[in-house]
Order: sequence, then structure tokens, then C-alpha cells
Amino acid sequence: MSYHNLYNQRLMDYYRHPRCKGALENPNFTSGVYNPLCGDRVVLQGLVDQGVVTHCLFQAEGCVVSQATASMLAEYATDKTVDQIHALKKEDLLNLIQLELGPTRLRCAFISLEALQNGLNKLVV
Repeated sequence: MSYHNLYNQRLMDYYRHPRCKGALENPNFTSGVYNPLCGDRVVLQGLVDQGVVTHCLFQAEGCVVSQATASMLAEYATDKTVDQIHALKKEDLLNLIQLELGPTRLRCAFISLEALQNGLNKLVV
């Protein structure tokens, strides 16, 4: 079975051609989440200026869902306020990735949101 049968084309595009991937030299926040059940690891970091995320980058290892979601979320977070990011719920993330996921894959998607919100909670400005 091919990935095209498992995941939508948009998700596969973000997996194959990640946006916002990399590391910042002096980020205001860095936060990572590791899922020991499947081995997914996501780190998000960024710069915040006057309450707005001006840069957000990710590094990820693991499945298609965790890596593509990290890319989508980092892209989405750029130019959003910290309050907008804190207001994001799991349902909002599912709307962003536009894919229905089963219970075992939900955690793969949600670790990016957890990492981003945790990082902003520890924001150093």
C-alpha cells in the first residue's frame, strides 16, 4: 500500500518538502517532545518580538504525520501572536492538517502543538 492511500497529498507534500525546517542561532524559545511509544521526536524553536512569533523552525524525526504536522505548525505560527498560539486547541490543529487520524496517530500530530505551546510558556525575552 502506498502512502498516497494512507495520507492526503498536502500532508505528503509537507513531509517531502518541509517548510520552516532548521535551527535558529539564538531562539527566544526551544521546546521538544518525544513520544517513546513510536519514537517520534519534535523540537520547535522561534523568535518572538513584541508578542508576535517572527520566526518558527522545527526539527523532527519519526513518522510522516509528526514531521509534516511540525512543518505545517511552524509555518502557521509565524506572524501569529503568542496568545493566538496559546489559544490553539487540538481540533484547530486537526483542521490545519486536514486529515482524519485514528487514535494511535493523533499523538503523532499533537506532539508539535505541545512542543510549541510549552516553548512559548518558557519564553525568554
